[in-house]
Amino acid sequence: MIGIDIGGANLKVVDDAGVHIHYCPLWQGAPLADLLEPYAGPAAVVMSGELADCFASKIEGIRWIVDAVHAVIPGAAFYGTDAAFHTRPVPDLAAANWLASADYLREEYADAVLLDVGSTTADVIPLNRFESLKGLTDTRRLQKHYLVYTGMLRTNVATLLSSVTLDGTVTPVSTEYFAASADAHLVLGHITPEDYTCPAPDNGEKTPDAALRRLARVVCADIDEIGKDGALQIARQFWQTQRTLITRAVGRALFQSDADRVITAGIGADLFARELDGVTLNRELGVFSDALPAYAVREVALRQHACD
Repeated sequence: MIGIDIGGANLKVVDDAGVHIHYCPLWQGAPLADLLEPYAGPAAVVMSGELADCFASKIEGIRWIVDAVHAVIPGAAFYGTDAAFHTRPVPDLAAANWLASADYLREEYADAVLLDVGSTTADVIPLNRFESLKGLTDTRRLQKHYLVYTGMLRTNVATLLSSVTLDGTVTPVSTEYFAASADAHLVLGHITPEDYTCPAPDNGEKTPDAALRRLARVVCADIDEIGKDGALQIARQFWQTQRTLITRAVGRALFQSDADRVITAGIGADLFARELDGVTLNRELGVFSDALPAYAVREVALRQHACD
């Protein structure tokens, strides 16, 4: 059994050999079927890539993804927001990857809120509310603060900052896509260059110096105008804003669910475990924590198969 998580930007596959992550931008016509070709055997699949703007509607995206997977793995089953598996494209398949994670973890961690911080988004999931989580769309999750649309790599810095303070002067920012969250986290030491798996905004190098140059562009400057310290100020203020946004959502979920603790997963697991005094699933799941929905949907499918 293999587990597959098909996002708009990344394809994650979990099998007995480990975790395989492929950059797979569906909106750019990424060859999903070709990328899946090396993986054989029964498959359990979750998706969120149906929201990519190359599709006119979510159901169109669901149909395309189901067809692409079935072209390579004809017997693949898809997990939906109804917590059931399907073999046909149905609306329930839209953005069900977070629920698969909840389904897998809800018994062992019933006293916890799960925070899964990935490249693009943060999922905030009260695991003791599983029945009420079923059927939630991403729109409803945004409204409930269960989905925070900012992540460790692909967030445009200007989406969270309208201005920055540079040496005491409030400075409006450009809304161009000059720098990404990956640039801020790289120069702050939160990620390594190897973790920077998406293209840089300028398709340039993924080094601290290149990231500082991109951050300077956020205020329409070169690095020799504001210096490395100025670029670092932008990175720190972005991180402060992003941290506040995510930790407030977690705090709300803890309060509303009466959960006692936070567990973290994804590329931001260690960082946010420190911020929230939480426990990272990296210790229990190792590399599988970085592809939690893919791992979880496989485990849920195996659990259901064992019960049949």
